Amino acid sequence: MLVLDSVTKQYGQHEPVIESMSHTFEPGTLTMLVGPNGAGKTTLLRMLSVLAYPTAGEVRYDDLNVHDSPYRYLQHVGVVHAEAGLPEHLTAVELLEWVARSRNTWSANGTDQVSGLLDRLRLDERRANLLGTYSSGMLKKVQIGAAFIARPKVLLMDEPLRSLDRATTDATIDMVEEFVSDGGIGIVASHLDSELRDLATEIVTMGEPE
Repeated sequence: MLVLDSVTKQYGQHEPVIESMSHTFEPGTLTMLVGPNGAGKTTLLRMLSVLAYPTAGEVRYDDLNVHDSPYRYLQHVGVVHAEAGLPEHLTAVELLEWVARSRNTWSANGTDQVSGLLDRLRLDERRANLLGTYSSGMLKKVQIGAAFIARPKVLLMDEPLRSLDRATTDATIDMVEEFVSDGGIGIVASHLDSELRDLATEIVTMGEPE
């Protein structure tokens, strides 16, 4: 389980973006985070991916405080950020191989797994080009591929469908559905929530008391 225990996030002297939020994300569920801009959706995903620390409270994965043991926790996590931020000097194939090796999920058929995943995401022969030459849609495909190649138990996605073509949107939705069916914990923030809402186990409205 992934647990928020009275989590507050405040920047400086401003009003808290998130205040005393407690919630449990169970295996085999997909949670949609909804709410207006500034409601704290991205802030929450940043805390869950250990890019930000709570001002108060804690985040636990099973018995692990994720901010005390970020490396151990992140071995179980796949992330799709709203913005790409990928290394421009690598190709898509090289990045996915690096991710798989760093997570100890690389195997003898790793090359075929990378190829199959990029095929499913409709990334064409330009997968062999440097990421610095990619369009926003291509970068999003690579982000999704990198998240799934790690075989995560927790999947955090911020605007995962933005910039995707119809075929890749459908493929991504199918992959998320399979992930949740296999017992994964999925947490998604998306303005295109109608595309994923039918899969959601629960909707969490940010900016309002739970």
